[in-house]
Amino acid sequence: MTVKLILTDIEGTTSSIAFVKDVLFPYAAQHLPDYIRNHLSNPQVQEHLTATAQLAAAEGLNIDASDHEALIALLQEWIAADRKVTPLKALQGLIWESGYKNRDYAAHMYADATEYLQRWHANGIPLYVYSSGSVQAQKLFFGYSQDGDLLPLFSGHFDTLVGGKREAGSYRNILAELQKQHDIQAADVLFLSDIAEELDAAREAGMQTCWLVRDGALPQNTTHTAVSSFADIVL
Repeated sequence: MTVKLILTDIEGTTSSIAFVKDVLFPYAAQHLPDYIRNHLSNPQVQEHLTATAQLAAAEGLNIDASDHEALIALLQEWIAADRKVTPLKALQGLIWESGYKNRDYAAHMYADATEYLQRWHANGIPLYVYSSGSVQAQKLFFGYSQDGDLLPLFSGHFDTLVGGKREAGSYRNILAELQKQHDIQAADVLFLSDIAEELDAAREAGMQTCWLVRDGALPQNTTHTAVSSFADIVL
């Protein structure tokens, strides 16, 4: 395949889903109450608590923005329900930043992903990230990885502000942004993911696709190139 630019997912693609599920999310849930109580003077925390109260009101819950304990309880409910809401994601990002900087953990990377991302970058291929995690969370992830600071490898980041990852329009939005900086067409972009529906959406937008299958047999009846390692991706 001829590729001028690579767009990659994170969870299940460059990195284990287990790290996010078993490390990051439990860490945020455990530390969220004390983090909020200890950072009430932080304007960002206040902003996210106000947004939480507004979302609660839209869902029929009457919680005052000054009732911090009620908001903490609601945020904990949202974590348990795996709600993808902006103020929760933002607060989780702040807590994860604290954890990374305290060296409580380092982001997991598959060895082949680190090797080939570095190789592609060295070969002049622009690398971008598209993940459901916020752009800030993505930067923390790669900036504090178990393989060191990998953030300089990437030219940019996209999150769900451009749209859902299973919607073709999201990939068209990304392409429009990429074309402001690069002389490319949709077919010049290779999207890497472990989710078939995401790959379908990227393909509908005209991108090339590669399915990372980290566990189990490779699918046989698929229009996507399927590999078990970055080492098997032939550019």
